[in-house]
Amino acid sequence: MHRHERNWRRWWGLIAVGIGTMVLAGTPTATGDPEQSVPGWIGHHALALDHVNPTGSLEDLMPLRRSIGDAQIVGLGESTHGAAEELTLKHRTVRLLVEELGFRSLAFEDQWTTGLQVNEYIRTGTGDLNAIVNQLSGQWQTQEVTDVLRWLRDFNIGRDDKVQFLGVEYYLTGRPAYDEVDAYVAGAAPEQLAELRDHLQAIRPTTPMDDHVSWYQGVPDKQPYLDHAHRVHDLIAGMPHQSKAHELALQHARQIVSFYEHYSLPFADSLVYRDAHAAQNLRWWREFTGDKIAYWAASAHTANAPELRIAVPPGPDLRFPSAGSYLRQWFGHQYLSIGFTFDHGTVSLGPDETAAMPPPAADWFEQPFGKVHLDQFVLDLHRPAPTSVRRWLAAPVKTRGLAHAGPDAYMDGGTLGQWFDMIVHRQEISPAVPT
Repeated sequence: MHRHERNWRRWWGLIAVGIGTMVLAGTPTATGDPEQSVPGWIGHHALALDHVNPTGSLEDLMPLRRSIGDAQIVGLGESTHGAAEELTLKHRTVRLLVEELGFRSLAFEDQWTTGLQVNEYIRTGTGDLNAIVNQLSGQWQTQEVTDVLRWLRDFNIGRDDKVQFLGVEYYLTGRPAYDEVDAYVAGAAPEQLAELRDHLQAIRPTTPMDDHVSWYQGVPDKQPYLDHAHRVHDLIAGMPHQSKAHELALQHARQIVSFYEHYSLPFADSLVYRDAHAAQNLRWWREFTGDKIAYWAASAHTANAPELRIAVPPGPDLRFPSAGSYLRQWFGHQYLSIGFTFDHGTVSLGPDETAAMPPPAADWFEQPFGKVHLDQFVLDLHRPAPTSVRRWLAAPVKTRGLAHAGPDAYMDGGTLGQWFDMIVHRQEISPAVPT
């Protein structure tokens, strides 16, 4: 991996996902009945999980079926990347959704075109798994994620109702999207192929994507490239072939447009653009396939957080409505937000690099979770609650911030009860294993 690519991917990891554990200012307490206090209420309603082994029995997860209910999209938001037990607990939850509740798509916070390769592997076995994992964003290049993809492949063998995989991001849209558009027009409207190729030739990446991004960012006048991307999209949109193949070709073209639009925007605006379009890709996939979808990403994306702020002092704040906030707006409570959290431990920041994560401070919302004498548990935040707990759920939420950015970084905007419907909590975490 080139140095520029490593730095670029790490920066996106900082912005998008390397967030710490969520917090609340001023956790209320109560006297008298223990269940009237926040820790007492959590302890009473927490559902113990027997283990974190992704291949083990799912019996302890079965009570979650009622909480998940008729959800059509379930967000699986990790509090930080690189925590092995959060990843394996997410794997277990995906198994429950797929094996017991009929979910047939897994959406990842990764590239649309990388997702095409993953989808081909899990559906047909085509490709080398290790090589495919190395094409994922750096935070997913772990043994734990590799195990998820291997399990999906094994699950799909011999089935008609195979699970599919998609990447919801566009900001490294590579040559496969261009090739798919070209192939579709060649078959459906060959008389328009020359015109299409004129536009594609002007914008198709011919270098590694990190180099292509750097080149385009340095172009003073981006309008000609935007025009070519839009012409590709409009050419396909104007074709009369209203078929699944046409819809998919048009979706490939949308990712090309999104790439060029994203890097033409000021940085602050590109953050807003990114999550809005990730959410649009999820909605499109839901409509295109009819599948129920598990959405695997950081909590900064999956949470219902329309006023999300990430502070990275001394730099400017990063503000954007999360993808989850759009999904809640469109799907109501058929979008379910699950937050995966931890108390303390160590996370992986990449090969040969880790970071210690101390127990939560007194004003973080996870702080009372540490008082529960369970190694890991699930908590449904919609359980009946006394006034002290309702105040806790409605108080301003705050996080320690990006794991790479130091102790002064934090995230806030909204409340715990707004961000999440359920919490899956692990007391002690260890570093994910890099591949």
